[in-house]
Amino acid sequence: MAIHSTAIVDPDAGISPEAEIGPYCIIGSGVTIGARTRLMAHVYLEGKLTIGKDNLFYPYSSCGVTPQDKKYKGEPSETRIGDRNSIREFVTIHRGTEGGGMVTSIGDGNLIMAYVHVAHDVIIQNHTIVANGVTFAGHVTVEDYANVGGLSAIHQFCRIGRHAMVGSYSVIKQNVLPYSITAASHQVEVYGANKIGMERAGFSAEAIEPLQNAFRTLTRAGLNTTQALARIEEEIPQTPEIKELLEFIRGSSRGFCK
Repeated sequence: MAIHSTAIVDPDAGISPEAEIGPYCIIGSGVTIGARTRLMAHVYLEGKLTIGKDNLFYPYSSCGVTPQDKKYKGEPSETRIGDRNSIREFVTIHRGTEGGGMVTSIGDGNLIMAYVHVAHDVIIQNHTIVANGVTFAGHVTVEDYANVGGLSAIHQFCRIGRHAMVGSYSVIKQNVLPYSITAASHQVEVYGANKIGMERAGFSAEAIEPLQNAFRTLTRAGLNTTQALARIEEEIPQTPEIKELLEFIRGSSRGFCK
């Protein structure tokens, strides 16, 4: 096991023999680290924290620490991180709370860039890109392949749909539609389907074109949401992506960016 002599590792931590712990890292009791995960240097881990395989933690990141929630009373909540994630410099990831299911979780294959804050009870699924300085308030869900631009702030309980792209400097107060390009600084704007992102992910033109028409109906046709949904169901092919979009809208208790 490659543990640098300057690292401080609690004897109750569970570390794979194939993991690598760099200089000046601190690992508390209850932390579990999987095979080939590497902590470069000055990484701080504590709490009930499970980290999978092949992750890379850059210097000065911290994970599993007490949430910034005044309702938190020391309950034994946890943090879960999957496989093949890149956690960059000064990222902070806080454990869950009783009010949010007791778990903060990050899935597989995510890139979390420098200075990102992942608050309590946030769920980041798989293959997302979160750019520098993004702040997630508590209870946010980020679905597969979403891309969040730098210095954006995401309000509590918001949901960012699959394959969505959020523009830099956005202030997101409502749910972000799957497959959309959305920016919200002074005024919320949905610019249509995330065409380039979907093409890169292997979606066909037959999947993308109905979405472009659906977003045009939602945002440019002068209809209210009920009318727009009815027109989408009547006039646009009901592809799996369209069905997902309609289900997302109907399940958005906070409303959605439009």
